[in-house]
Amino acid sequence: MVEPYLYLSPAILLIALVMLVPLVIGISYAFQAVNLLRPFDTGWVGLANFRALWADNKFWLALTNTFWWTLGSIVFQFFLGLGLALILNTQFYGKRLVQALVFLPWAVPTFLSALTWAWLFNPTIGPLPHWLAALGVLSEPFNILGDPNLAMWGPITANVWFGVPFFAITLLAALQSIPGELYEAAEIDGATAWQMFTKITLPFLAPMIAITVMLRTIWIANFADLIFVMTGGGPANSTQILSTYIFTTAFRRLDFGYASAIAVALLGVLLLYAMILLVLRRKLVRI
Repeated sequence: MVEPYLYLSPAILLIALVMLVPLVIGISYAFQAVNLLRPFDTGWVGLANFRALWADNKFWLALTNTFWWTLGSIVFQFFLGLGLALILNTQFYGKRLVQALVFLPWAVPTFLSALTWAWLFNPTIGPLPHWLAALGVLSEPFNILGDPNLAMWGPITANVWFGVPFFAITLLAALQSIPGELYEAAEIDGATAWQMFTKITLPFLAPMIAITVMLRTIWIANFADLIFVMTGGGPANSTQILSTYIFTTAFRRLDFGYASAIAVALLGVLLLYAMILLVLRRKLVRI
């Protein structure tokens, strides 16, 4: 009984050193005063950081923005990714070229994606504000990223473009694992395309959808790169999410204790979300 664990011990030790130790240290900072601007005012402060967090309006705004940022990104990424997966699961001329183009955004560095989309939304050098004005969406070309009411749509658009390939790849793999005999039998029985999609495709995809949505949601909620490069959390904190708030608190205010408290709060929210989704996935598998 002990022998298998001896073989696994190097990997377990490595995981503990790389993941668990930093996690424990990071959580411990949430209960300490760790501010580089006040190097002599350190020590354990208990729940003081969390009490300050509870009264921090900027934290609640960032939490609300995190919800809309994550929801907007995941909805568009999932449905566009599912549509592309269904298209790529069929045979057509130029499929390999389309497949390469679909997967291309996933290979582009995040910083470059954010910089490119920031240029695209710039009314001076970018085409998007002019196109939107020509379509009647905007009254005139202006910097969307500078409008507190519209700024969040800039990073969401960039994130949708960046994240669609993830769903396209994973859902395409799941689609190709569905036995073709099921569709043949359904077609013989006179089932319509919609009936085959709802009765065969979706039930087979449901477990994969649950796990990919869970993973992607966690990644998006922790994904500060696009927002930090495109807007820096502005204007007026309208695009500030918890992950960017953690970054700015830690590396601009140099308050690592308070930043760790924000990170622990985000960790708690994501753990609760993951538990709920895993329970739903288990029920779907049983069905």
